[in-house]
Amino acid sequence: MRPLKALVVDDSAFSRQTIKNMLENCPGVEVLDIATNGIDAIAKTLRLKPDLITLDLEMPEMDGFSFLRWIMIQKPTPVIVVSAQSDSRTVFEALELGAADFIGKPSKKASAELKNIEKSLIEKVNAIRGLNIEVLSRNLRLLAPAPEPQVEAVPRGPVDIAAIGSSTGGPAALQIILTKLPDNFPAALVISQHMPRGFTGPLAERLDKLAKIGISEARDGDEVEPARAYICPGGAHMTLKKRGTSVRISLKQAAPEDRYVPSVDVMMKSVAEVYGERSLGVLLTGMGNDGKEGMLEIKHRGGYTIAESQETAIVFGMPREAIKAGAAAKVLPLTEVSGELIRVTKYGA
Repeated sequence: MRPLKALVVDDSAFSRQTIKNMLENCPGVEVLDIATNGIDAIAKTLRLKPDLITLDLEMPEMDGFSFLRWIMIQKPTPVIVVSAQSDSRTVFEALELGAADFIGKPSKKASAELKNIEKSLIEKVNAIRGLNIEVLSRNLRLLAPAPEPQVEAVPRGPVDIAAIGSSTGGPAALQIILTKLPDNFPAALVISQHMPRGFTGPLAERLDKLAKIGISEARDGDEVEPARAYICPGGAHMTLKKRGTSVRISLKQAAPEDRYVPSVDVMMKSVAEVYGERSLGVLLTGMGNDGKEGMLEIKHRGGYTIAESQETAIVFGMPREAIKAGAAAKVLPLTEVSGELIRVTKYGA
């Protein structure tokens, strides 16, 4: 297998060297060079043609946002943002501009704590190996504002809840789906997006401003209501509990050994148990097999299941595993998922 050739872009000499050392510890990765800002990165991207770029957002002369705008137009390349936790709100702007994924730096200052991101960095680099950059570029165009078709009012249908799971490439995919739903969407939505603490709150706030439905980071005890989406907090798992005539969210802190956090399987199995045939599972882009068992459980209990197709998935790992296991009743490109959600909540599967 040809080595994955990487470029490290960061204005901090300590961060550049630390990230370079981490990447060099990853089998099958070759670090071509380092760059100190966006201008330096453009020159080295044109000369070296890297397969992967790690990118800081705050840099002098040309920042990471400007560089992302340039590279996604001129030479689309997988980019992993490595940014301080305090920049979490701006990370989503970077994802909209085309970054494939991100990792939060433990601190803005040079610190040995930066070494703590090595495991996460290697996992995301391995996910990049399966990334379809042509699909990523095409999906970016879907994020551009466009006139929305009028959607007729839909009465409460046979599906009461949609459980959505996603990982690498998920924030952009979620935006494409959720912003197409009408404000009177008759079902609730619960979402588990693989993300660390500190990022799911800003993600929910950003999506809430763009969408017609209400979107928030889930809190323990929240009552599940139609036309609202609840995003599981990073570092936790989300389940649902029936309390009288209402259903409420229950959050549990993830254990250090948990492979996927938040867990799509945990959420979907709980949705299947509480809602049965009135549940719907949607599995989007991501590496690994999280969500496969949850989708199977929803299908086993009579619910409806949708997997994103290879045509639009940034990383086809999670949907592919669900499809192979027979867990997906329907396989759809990302652009058709919101329409199917509206149809199923109105007419049923």
